[in-house]
Amino acid sequence: MTEWAGPEHVTRAVRDVMADWRIPDLMKAQLVEVDVPVAPHVIERVVIQNAAEPLLLTSRGLLYRLTEQADPVDQAERSSFGVEPETGAVYFVMPDGEAWFADSGVGVWLDVLHCYGRRVTASPLLSESDGPEEFLSEEDEGRAFVELNRLAEELKGIDPAAFHDYEGSLWLRLLDR
Repeated sequence: MTEWAGPEHVTRAVRDVMADWRIPDLMKAQLVEVDVPVAPHVIERVVIQNAAEPLLLTSRGLLYRLTEQADPVDQAERSSFGVEPETGAVYFVMPDGEAWFADSGVGVWLDVLHCYGRRVTASPLLSESDGPEEFLSEEDEGRAFVELNRLAEELKGIDPAAFHDYEGSLWLRLLDR
């Protein structure tokens, strides 16, 4: 992951912290052994909580916090990725606490982030700012649409469960931008 994110933009969980989390042991090991990246449009900061009990309040209950993303307009509004105790499912939590399903487990979440980050940072069309001042030509819009569809197919191949339901899915909504 450091290849596309850069060594200063990846974080690993601390083994001692993970020991007390109530998620499957394999997922604890994945967070300790694999870097969690900062990813364009998705993760601004990796802030793996140090507490043994989940602290991120969501519509699904309490989750363990993995990341934080500030809203560019309102810095007080923060969204986060969190992992569900027991199941290890990963959710994207909106500032109001609404939880959108992201991935079926920590390992596939890390694989999806790697695939997403690598493709977005390598593409001039996908890495562009999505602010209102950024307009693509009709030709570039078509090429970006093709790239987003390819990326969606790759991500779906990694974690099909993440693409099951548009209403509750982060990746479908994100790639629909």
